[in-house]
Amino acid sequence: MMDLFNESMDSRQQSAAAFKAFMLKKSTKSNLNLYDHLTRLLMKVMDERPHDVVDVIEDMSREIKLTVFEDKQSTLRDLPQTTAAEQLAEQQRLLFAWLEDVGQEEELVETPFPNVSEIGFYLEQAGVGLGREEMQRIYLALKQLVESHGLPRCRLWGKILGTESSYIIAEADYREDEQVEEEEQSTDEAAEQEESEAKEAEENETKEDLPPQSIYKPPPAVPKEAIGVGTNKFVYYVCNEPGLPWVKLPSVNPAQITAARQIRKFFTGRLDNPIVSYPPFPGNEAIYLRAQIARISAGTQVSPQGFYQTGEEEGDEEETPHDNCEVNPDFEGLPVAEMADSLSIWAHHIQHILQQGRCTWVNLATKPEDTNEEEDDDEKEEGPDESEPEIGPPLLTPLSQDAEIFNTPPWSTKLSSTLTSQHAIAVVRSNLWPGAYAYAVGKKCENIYIGWGLKCTGKGYDPPLPPQPQKEYPSGPEITESVDPSVEDEEAMKEVLEEQQAAQEDAEETDEEEEENDD
Repeated sequence: MMDLFNESMDSRQQSAAAFKAFMLKKSTKSNLNLYDHLTRLLMKVMDERPHDVVDVIEDMSREIKLTVFEDKQSTLRDLPQTTAAEQLAEQQRLLFAWLEDVGQEEELVETPFPNVSEIGFYLEQAGVGLGREEMQRIYLALKQLVESHGLPRCRLWGKILGTESSYIIAEADYREDEQVEEEEQSTDEAAEQEESEAKEAEENETKEDLPPQSIYKPPPAVPKEAIGVGTNKFVYYVCNEPGLPWVKLPSVNPAQITAARQIRKFFTGRLDNPIVSYPPFPGNEAIYLRAQIARISAGTQVSPQGFYQTGEEEGDEEETPHDNCEVNPDFEGLPVAEMADSLSIWAHHIQHILQQGRCTWVNLATKPEDTNEEEDDDEKEEGPDESEPEIGPPLLTPLSQDAEIFNTPPWSTKLSSTLTSQHAIAVVRSNLWPGAYAYAVGKKCENIYIGWGLKCTGKGYDPPLPPQPQKEYPSGPEITESVDPSVEDEEAMKEVLEEQQAAQEDAEETDEEEEENDD
């Protein structure tokens, strides 16, 4: 009997040990085992002795598991990350900060930027705009720009859309110190270019062992217009969103405008993005954006007749074209119905850009006067004839004189509302540059552009074909290599030459004998 009892006890101990080993196995998910968990649970029950233990045993088990993971939750929990929308909201929060130093008397002084909220109200009637909330943020951003840069005048030019982000564009007048800095910078760049060209010419003259150099000279570059004149009359600042830093765009030159006319590229919203196109564009997206702004402004900035006037001075001839105009303080406004019916009442108040890439034509055939007279005479004889000066339409030309493109009128006019015409405004829209609008009501007029910054072509865009490949050298008997003769051909040629030489010698001997007989 004792042996059987011992055997049963041994078997039970073995099974208990096996079961304990089973309970000590750790979970692959929580790295816990059942034995330790039940131990902690029973100890918790013994310590707390709650009522209705059987009903709350599951909750107590869950609490024990949570206490085990309490120390590790700080490392397992994902840290909150600031999103792009939150960062933008934090930057835009500064626009709404009240400046305590600004007194009430300074606020009543006339500001250098227009009432963007009022402009947004009229644009909303015209069926175009950016929304009241965004217009208010833009107004505060323009206020921040004027106060930080000390601009004498600033206005909302418009918004150019992009594939990644858009550009909000502000137009401002140059400060006097900016004009001086830009002029000094342009003169320094021209002087450096002349010095580099002179050094290259001297190096080519000193080198004697160089191979023959090309005598081709590229056409002279069209000079850039001065600051405050023509395509560089205004300075432009851009930002992607209100509240982000404003970036000043560089001035534009004729080569950039000419290249921008030959390509069509969507904007990305990154100023440093390179422009990959054919023909190649000389610059990045910031320069391309500045060239497109100049083109759009020259073609779409319009106002009612009489809103602007040319600054006529005493002694000016009537036929002299004016390159500047100013707001007419005596303008009383025109009837809205007439402005909505006729294009002849509207006029351009920004200069037209010529094919040369400038608003004023410059003669590139003129030579510097520091050369010798003989060299000047030779150059004049060999050089091409001087081109005729190009003259564009004068300022304040009516829109009715604009030419049609692709059998489409360049402009469309309408009333903002035909139901309440007594409170309507006149709206004119450009069909050549989709997105350009202007409105007028009473003594108020404003222009805005909201679009992709591309000109209407009337059809699908076809990129220009590359030029024809250059021809090879001319083929002829003078430069074509002949085939080497065979041995038989060389022997036959040698016999023919010997016969010709023998015949020539015989002829010379007969001539000498005849001369002797005559003597």
